[in-house]
Amino acid sequence: MLARRIIPCLDVRDGRVVKGKKFEGIVDVDSPERLGKYYSKCGADELVFYDITASHEKRKTSLDFVSKVAENINIPFCVGGGISSINDFTDILRRGADKVSINSSAVINPNLIKEASKKFGAQCVVLSIDAKKEGKNLWRVYVKGGREKTELDAINWAIEGEKLGAGEIVVNSIDEDGMKNGYDIELLTQITQKVKIPVIASGGAGKMEHFHDVVKYANVDGILAASVFHFGEIKIEKLKEYLYQRGIPMRN
Repeated sequence: MLARRIIPCLDVRDGRVVKGKKFEGIVDVDSPERLGKYYSKCGADELVFYDITASHEKRKTSLDFVSKVAENINIPFCVGGGISSINDFTDILRRGADKVSINSSAVINPNLIKEASKKFGAQCVVLSIDAKKEGKNLWRVYVKGGREKTELDAINWAIEGEKLGAGEIVVNSIDEDGMKNGYDIELLTQITQKVKIPVIASGGAGKMEHFHDVVKYANVDGILAASVFHFGEIKIEKLKEYLYQRGIPMRN
């Protein structure tokens, strides 16, 4: 079994890390570079930064924080939000990011996944899916920071994303986002059973058992969380020890 990754998620707005519930009730947390440096020292395997209002405000990702983060951490990190072209990929990767996450723009222009994968390699292309349950075995894809519903089926979209060249998929449950009730294991299991690329769980972490359960039952490759890390409710070092003791391989 491959080692599973623990990935703090940092939502960025106006150059600051923020957090909310179900994409609402946003509160300020810290600066991206300071929090990134902290997590790098605490044993996080990777970091993800999302400019959460870029797509909704129809603007590019604010790139100033990307260079600052790259100067302060020594682990891989991914940047998403407002990326709509190959040039955007180039700008972000040149500033030091290891991966670029696309969500709304991939829905609008699926060929962007293929173009980016061909130019930069699949390992640089992360397809982020915001999904909300609509019925039995049906989750709809939402875009623009969870504000706008599409007619895409989340499971089919994940399968298509892999075919187009995405090297990794982040699946975020809007229903569970910030609620701390656990990950959407049903949705994640459907996706991990149908794609071969790594799948990262997002949305719902509240206690250590949630991390364990989503690996055990949904077989995800990485677990992403925000609030429980940002507010000190779960320490990454203790979480890794907890998971390791329960038979889940962890990176040192």
